[in-house]
Amino acid sequence: MIKIDVEKGIVVLENGNESETHPIGTPEAFSIISGAWLRSGWDNKYVYGFSWLGRPMIQLPEDMFRIQEVIYQVKPDVIIETGVAHGGSLIFYASLCKAMGRGRVIGIDVEIRPHNREAIEAHELFEYITLVEGSSIDLEIIEKVTSKVKSDEKVLVMLDSNHTKAHVLSELRAYSTLVSVGSYIIAADGIMGDLVGAPRSNKDWSWNNPRAAAEVFVASNPNFVIEEPSFPFNEGKITERVTYWPGAWLRRVQ
Repeated sequence: MIKIDVEKGIVVLENGNESETHPIGTPEAFSIISGAWLRSGWDNKYVYGFSWLGRPMIQLPEDMFRIQEVIYQVKPDVIIETGVAHGGSLIFYASLCKAMGRGRVIGIDVEIRPHNREAIEAHELFEYITLVEGSSIDLEIIEKVTSKVKSDEKVLVMLDSNHTKAHVLSELRAYSTLVSVGSYIIAADGIMGDLVGAPRSNKDWSWNNPRAAAEVFVASNPNFVIEEPSFPFNEGKITERVTYWPGAWLRRVQ
């Protein structure tokens, strides 16, 4: 149980017979409040209320702000995203490519619905985007995407399609070979593991989630480590992300 007393300026976390109290202005209190906020946001479908340059983008705003920081640092020539949906994330990445004066985006989805394809193809930034329709773990699709990447290009990969452990693990194995040293492959939505019992959740999410897939992958692949990118600017006391993507950032180290 969480108790927030704004007048006293404290946050109390109770767990059975144990409790801990933190001043509201501490990182510990912020972490407790943020966890409750993330759960409330999930229950209220908070992330279903944003768009980028006209296209719906079902993402937590802080996650997109943080990936922007990483993209600007890495400056990839190619950004590959599995999972297209309405195309908002593709447009977001394309806008960064245009702003940086480099890069393009490849979007993969098992089904790109006609109205979404039409809207994406009609968008002002479509010249930066290539759409590939098919399962992201189908060998033919993997080969098709691989053929669109040159050997000397810097690549960053975002995995945001089917979020089962098996599927994400297959995607990690398929697309990690394209990731450049110093760049990332990101397995989104590991928050599933913390949402068991919430609306629109499944009981197996405790183990059947992208974060679990990432942990299995790095355990057998020394080329990657799970590593949160540092904040390029931070004059505050908060050093942890408020995120739907815990344990998501796999950096290629060799």
